Formats: sequence, structure tokens, C-alpha cells
Amino acid sequence: MAVIAGFGGRIWQKTFGNWRFRRNFPLYLMLVPMLISLAVFNYAPMYGLLIAFQEYDPLLGFKGSPFVGLLQFQRLFSDPDVRNVIRNTVVIATGKIILGQLVSIGFALLLNEVRVRWYKRSVQTISYVLHFVSWVIYGGILLDVLRLSGIVNRAIAALGLQPVSFLGNPRVFPLTMIVTDAFKGFGFGAIIYLAALTSIDPTLHEAAAVDGATRWQRIRYVTLPGIAPTIVLMTSLSLGSILNAGFEQILVLYNQVVYSTGDIIDTYVYRASLLGYQFSFGTAVGMFKSVVGFGLLSLSYWLADRFANYRIF
Repeated sequence: MAVIAGFGGRIWQKTFGNWRFRRNFPLYLMLVPMLISLAVFNYAPMYGLLIAFQEYDPLLGFKGSPFVGLLQFQRLFSDPDVRNVIRNTVVIATGKIILGQLVSIGFALLLNEVRVRWYKRSVQTISYVLHFVSWVIYGGILLDVLRLSGIVNRAIAALGLQPVSFLGNPRVFPLTMIVTDAFKGFGFGAIIYLAALTSIDPTLHEAAAVDGATRWQRIRYVTLPGIAPTIVLMTSLSLGSILNAGFEQILVLYNQVVYSTGDIIDTYVYRASLLGYQFSFGTAVGMFKSVVGFGLLSLSYWLADRFANYRIF
């Protein structure tokens, strides 16, 4: 005990007796409300993961519900619906990451070439607006615009083509989710790339122009290599959200007709747990998603450190 006490005393002295700690103590004190909030709303609810190992009955509670071990997870990995849901989630999330990055990069490059400052700022501000609009509102607009008698299908019919059921065709629905998500967030996603573009040495563009390079050649050989580390970083960090395909968007826009290709993990858990009263199974699916997401998040930070020299700690 004396050894432990002595060791603990040395740690206390090195940590709290350090002059840096004493100097920054007000800043550390400001973290206390955040840590309390984190503990109450993020860590304390993790006790509910116990439901995944029970046949949970709300009337019996945690202590009274029978313990079933890994039964819910066995059901998870043997249920063909769950495998289909995981596939849908990965496909939609991957499509959103790829298209979202491409559109954001393209928009940032085009906006960077605009020389009229007031016009550039106006376009940039307008492009942010949709990011802050709720999916409930934006989804309601899409339901009206993309229906068979909506403005999009009217334009398609005017071209002599057949109308497309964007929200009722299982083959078209995933692409619709990917495109509408990219359209909603491309302006906000371009912020980081616009910031990265400002770090490129303007003398490189001047030298390329003197050598006779066109604007597109300067973008290809100067601008894109200059923001390549940022592109790698953002793509790497996006891997952590590969199982987050957009709960609000899917919930607002999907229907039973497109369950085969549009149902994702979050909406499946919502229906199984809250609507189907399968609390234990829904918790098991959510826990599986969290574990895999943690692994992918760790991988994304490793890739960011490996290829973009980005570290949190």
C-alpha cells in the first residue's frame, strides 16, 4: 500500500503540481461541464447495451428480463434481411462519400476561379443554405419535385422520355438518395477545399502562366496537387461514417416498395425496436454497427496519419 500511495503521489505531483497545469487551470475548468455532459448523455446510457444480451421486457426491466447470451447476435448474422440492410447501407454511404467529395472539390475549384468578389461570396453563401435546412423540410420539397407529376418528370417528358419513379423504383432509389444528399451538402463540404486552395503559393500559378499553361492546365498541374493532401485526409476520415447512410433522409423519403434497396441499418433498427417492439434485437444490431463503426473510425485516423500526416493526439 505504501508503494502504491507513493506512486500515486508522484503521478499527482507531476500532473497537478506542474506549472503548465496551474497556468491553464481555468481552461481545464471550462472542460468540466462538457465532461459531465459526455458522461451523462454518452457513457451512462451505455448501460442499456445489456438489452442486447437479454430478451428484454419493459415491464420486467433490466434485472427481471431473462438473459439469453449471444442469441440476438446469432439471429443478426443469420437473418437475410440484416445482410441486405448492411449491403444497402454500405452502397448508399459509399456513393455519398464518393459523389459528395467529387462535387465539393469541383465546386471549390470552379468557385476559386471566379474573380468578381461579390459574386463569388454570394454564390458561396447561397450554396451553404441547403446544408442548414432540415431533412424534413428538404425531403418534403423532394417528395413534391420528384413525384411522377413533379417538375423533374415534366422536364423529362418534355424531352420525349418516359417518367422516372425516383422514390418508387428500387433500382433508382439508392442513386436518388446519393444525388440529393450531394446536392444538399456540396456547398458546406467545399469550405475545407476552399481553405486549402488559399494555401497554394500564387507564384506557382504565375510561373505556370508565364510558361504558357492554360487555366485548365494550371488547375490540373498546380491546384489539384496542392490540395491533394486535403483530399486524401477528407476521404480517409469519411471511412468512419461508412455505416451512416443518413437516417433522417431515408426515413423521410423511403417507403415499403423500396425496402429491398433503400432500407439501411438505422431505419431497420428504428422499425425493429420502436415499431416492432424487438428491443433486444434492435439493440444488438445497433451495437454491431457501433463496433464496426469504431473499427472503421480507427482505420480512417490511421490512414489520415499515414498518408496525410494528420493526427488528433
